[in-house]
Amino acid sequence: MFTWSFSSLKDYINCPKQYQEIKILKRFVKYPTEQMLYGNVVHKVCEEYVAEGKPLEENYLRFKPVLDSLIEIPGTKYPEHRMALNYAKEPCQYGKDYWVRGIVDLLIVDGDHAFIIDYKTGSNRYPEPKQLKLMALMTFAHFPEVTVIKAGLLFLMNESFMSEEYTRDRIDKLWRPFEGDLARLQLSYENDVWQANPTPLCGWCPVKSCEFYKEK
Repeated sequence: MFTWSFSSLKDYINCPKQYQEIKILKRFVKYPTEQMLYGNVVHKVCEEYVAEGKPLEENYLRFKPVLDSLIEIPGTKYPEHRMALNYAKEPCQYGKDYWVRGIVDLLIVDGDHAFIIDYKTGSNRYPEPKQLKLMALMTFAHFPEVTVIKAGLLFLMNESFMSEEYTRDRIDKLWRPFEGDLARLQLSYENDVWQANPTPLCGWCPVKSCEFYKEK
C-alpha cells in the first residue's frame, strides 16, 4: 500500500512519470525553487511569531497585523501541527504506519470549533482549497470533539483570505474529491504504469531521461 500527502498526490496528478522517477525510483531529485525557499522562510517566521512571540524582522513586519489577528482567536494554538491517518482513516503517528499525512500551518481548537490557516506566499489568482479539505479531515479524526471547522488560505503577499467551512456530518463528502485521483494512483502502483504528461513546464522538469524533456 502506498503512502501519500497532498503535495505528493498533486505531483502524481501533474505527471505520473515524474512521480515515478522521483518518488519511487529516486533517479532524479526535485530541488526547491527560489519561490519555494522564500515560502519556507516565511512559514518559519509566522510559526515562531505565533508560537513564541519571536519579534519579526523589519522585512516581515508587513505580516504583523494579520498574524496578530490570528493570535487573538480564542483556543489552543498548534503551529505547524503534524497529523496522519492510517488506511482505515483513523488517527496515527505522523511517521509510522500511516496512509496519509500532512502539516497544518496553524490549527486553533476552541471546544467544538476549530480554525485551520494555510499560509501562502504566492499569487491569490488561482486559489486551491483542496488542501484545506484534507487538513480538515485529519483534524476531525484527531480531535473528535470538533464538529465545525473554519479554514482558509491566507495570501500574505496580497493581504487576502479565501475561507471555507466544514462540518463533521459531511466527512464522507469531503473525501470524494480525492477518491478518483487516489484510485488512479493505486492502479499505477498495481500495474506499474506511469504515463508522462507533457506540458510547457517540461523544460523545468528534473527528469532528463523523459522523451518529452527539453532544455529551457
